[in-house]
Amino acid sequence: MAQSWRHDRQVPPLDEAALERLALRYVERYATSRAKLRRYLERKLRERGWGGDAPPDLVQLADRFAELGYVDDQGFASAKAGALVRRGYGPRRVSQALRAAGISEVEAAPAESEARDGAWAAALDFARRKRLGPFAAALPDRAGRGKAIGAFLRAGHDLATARRLTDARPGEIPERDDR
Repeated sequence: MAQSWRHDRQVPPLDEAALERLALRYVERYATSRAKLRRYLERKLRERGWGGDAPPDLVQLADRFAELGYVDDQGFASAKAGALVRRGYGPRRVSQALRAAGISEVEAAPAESEARDGAWAAALDFARRKRLGPFAAALPDRAGRGKAIGAFLRAGHDLATARRLTDARPGEIPERDDR
């Protein structure tokens, strides 16, 4: 006989200890920011409810985890920015990702600076991965050029970089323009 799964099992509401265990399990499994940890715990509270005496203080819990070194917003920002830049994304896309993760402007500043410094290399990596501009088989037609520029812009690169790389002849990688 096949095993049947119990989908109707009731999970007890969370209390302080259970909430802290959930938070600890989350930070041990995922690199995260304080804001992402709070959003995760808010979702769990909506799903399971609260059974504690006083309402939970998620901000205090996230801040305590940061003091203990379990959560590091600046380290998370640096790692996230580095990963996006290595995948070919530009500074604008990096900034958007850090804002979505709840990283403050002060903590995001060093990571955003690194993304701006590596913008040209990231744009070349993006062009290589998508086979655009100097890495394309042939010069694109007008519609293809528009699509390529749009791809660069969606990836967070500026218009000047997008045009410069899209207009490059296949096999001819343009030099970085630091104007």
